[in-house]
Parts: sequence; C-alpha cells; structure tokens
Amino acid sequence: MKCSICERKSDGRFCEYHQLAYENVKGTYEKWKEAAEVSWIEYLNEIVNNPLTGEWSKEVARELMKEDSNEAGDK
Repeated sequence: MKCSICERKSDGRFCEYHQLAYENVKGTYEKWKEAAEVSWIEYLNEIVNNPLTGEWSKEVARELMKEDSNEAGDK
C-alpha cells in the first residue's frame, strides 16, 4: 500500500511519518477540546494555520479536513 498523502510505502492509510503525525494530531485534540472547547474542524484549521506546526502534521490535518468535507457532502 501507499500513503494517502505522500505515496510512500505504508502498511495502512499513512506512511510511518504521517502515521506518527496523525497520532499526535488526534491525541492532542482531546487536550485542546477540554481547554478551548473547539470542534474537530476548528482544531484542524488551527493546525494548518499555525506557523509552528510541522509540515507532516499540516498535511495530515488537510487530509482529515478533506475527508470530513467529503463525508459531509455524502449526507
């Protein structure tokens, strides 16, 4: 399989780099949600627009936002 973002070899949805970024993005959301009461999409937007966020995390956040918008269009 290939990573859905960068086409590197993967055992699942993401390569090892994007998988680690995904786990960090997802794991940190609970902390943000408690502290700032932000929605998932708001949180992902914050990641994408934060100049201190790493590129792999931004790419993962963009991918997750794209998926959410595709799912919303399916409803």
